[in-house]
Amino acid sequence: MIFRPYEYQQTAIKWILKNPRCGLFLDMGLGKTVSTLTAIQELIDDCEISRTLVVAPKKVAETTWTTEAEKWEHLKGLTVAKVMGTEKQRKMALASKADVYVIGRDSFVWLVGLYGGNLPFDVLVIDELTSFKSSKSNRFKAMRMATPTVSRVIGLTGTPAPNGLIDLWAQMYCLDMGERLGKSVTKYRETYFDTYNRNGITLRCDIKKGCDDIIRRKIADICLSMQAKDYLQLPDLLVHTIRVQLSPSVMTAYTKFEREKVLEFQDEHAGESANILANSAAGLMNKLSQFANGAIYDDDRNVHEVHDEKLDRLAEIIEAANGNSVLVFYQFKHDISRIAWKLRGYKVRVYSDEKDLKDWNAGKIDVLLAHPASTAFGLNMQAGGHYIVWYGTGWNLELFQQANARLHRQGQQYPVQVYKLVCANTVDERAVAALETKKGVQQSLLDSLNYLIRKHSAAVK
Repeated sequence: MIFRPYEYQQTAIKWILKNPRCGLFLDMGLGKTVSTLTAIQELIDDCEISRTLVVAPKKVAETTWTTEAEKWEHLKGLTVAKVMGTEKQRKMALASKADVYVIGRDSFVWLVGLYGGNLPFDVLVIDELTSFKSSKSNRFKAMRMATPTVSRVIGLTGTPAPNGLIDLWAQMYCLDMGERLGKSVTKYRETYFDTYNRNGITLRCDIKKGCDDIIRRKIADICLSMQAKDYLQLPDLLVHTIRVQLSPSVMTAYTKFEREKVLEFQDEHAGESANILANSAAGLMNKLSQFANGAIYDDDRNVHEVHDEKLDRLAEIIEAANGNSVLVFYQFKHDISRIAWKLRGYKVRVYSDEKDLKDWNAGKIDVLLAHPASTAFGLNMQAGGHYIVWYGTGWNLELFQQANARLHRQGQQYPVQVYKLVCANTVDERAVAALETKKGVQQSLLDSLNYLIRKHSAAVK
């Protein structure tokens, strides 16, 4: 296929060529991958570079970069090696002769350790820069060690700060080693944010008046930001909340289950610090979400079914799709088997690898089950359909937005219909509210925990 770059893609390519360390904050669907590969090809042709490393989410590393390199005529000479599989297979891939080496982000710490922090590459591409937003994570620490050893760094993302500008410091450090936003995340917080703490743990950071503009100006010389709405004429994204009513007996059972789990949680975790509470609260919310989805795990990981209401509503949506393929995002492993059984008679598949992606886009799958954490970033799925169902939304706004953008992106021919299945009067409603208010995951979990504790403590009294 002949690549005829749009004007915004030409801008992105020139930005990479001009700025050895840069960020492309391009909305989903604007072609970050092909623009980056085109710039890399130009740098190779000009003998400025020879080896490029791409660090990407696992599924993106498996498919997107090789698929894009094979797709375009001007990139046919670009060789791409996947550094994946067992350690032996990864080492063999690294030893092969290639222009671009693609590795999953979960193997990046291993890679940095293998080379003693001194990467033998000219260019480092960080696909999904938000993966490195936590300054405490091992992958950020590895990146902090590695970035000074390469001459060019390119950070790619569509949503650099989905939960606020507090997320930006570590990502920018990966690009410029602290030149613009400082060497310390603590100093960054003190300078630009009002922080609210409990037991020495930072719960919330609110940007100080006027500081959002200051931060954006500081990074503007190396970060190019584009929004799809300014460049693309995409079809509508229509989001529907489908309230699923539990039967009176199931609702009574849920309320009893919720009360028992919340009071049990309160007894077990009294006095814990806020960050530990948030982690523990995630486990509690998962339990409640399992019930809302229709089945729960016991302590031995056995599955106990409690209702079929969501399954019935899902089946109705699939039928109403009238032969169109439907992408269903699930939350728990037991969702898979229950959905597959309910939809027997349809061609149902669980997303796993590149073959599933190709078959989906070729229209060979009626219902594709996918976990948002595995498919949210980078995959081009718009050719396969325009219906999405969230069997359970979860709490992560970034994953929700990015996952929807697998279908709602350039090349989509139809309005994209997104259905959120929400069990009325359950924890589902708290999760959806968290997405709508755009709060961070930790704060949303703590707010919901406090709400449930107040609710059931009052009931006991």
